[in-house]
Amino acid sequence: MKLYHGSNIEVVKPRLITQTRGLDFGAGFYLTTHETQAKRFSEIVVRRRKNGIATVSTYDFDIDLAYERLSILKFDKADLEWLRFVVSNRLKAYIDEEHDIVIGVVANDTVMPTIQALLGGFLSEEAAIITLRTSKLYDQMCFKSEKALTLLRFDKSYTVKEGR
Repeated sequence: MKLYHGSNIEVVKPRLITQTRGLDFGAGFYLTTHETQAKRFSEIVVRRRKNGIATVSTYDFDIDLAYERLSILKFDKADLEWLRFVVSNRLKAYIDEEHDIVIGVVANDTVMPTIQALLGGFLSEEAAIITLRTSKLYDQMCFKSEKALTLLRFDKSYTVKEGR
């Protein structure tokens, strides 16, 4: 399968970087199967970091081999289990159970207001799930171990303006 990573630089050799902010699935190297999502995220990274060029790096990945060799946690949809997992990671309260890869939907900019309303006590978990089901949700894969990163094969990269 083809995976995409959006950043402000080309990433030929992915690596695990300690995160200073809470992310959906915790610290790790994030990818998606949706090229559009990677392009969008690359532009966000450039704006946040105020440097670099919006770049999408592409990789080949054998998901069947990953299921044979790695510990994978997969959320098939934005349900209560996924929501609790994301909220726990966003609050930096989740202690990872040593999963090599976590797969599920992205709590992107359109989803975060719902999660913030939940955290602020304005929405119940059930109401948050109903709200999330109306959002267009893209997938994400968080590679959380060096062992997982060895299964990624760099293909190419391009700047977003070139790839449009």
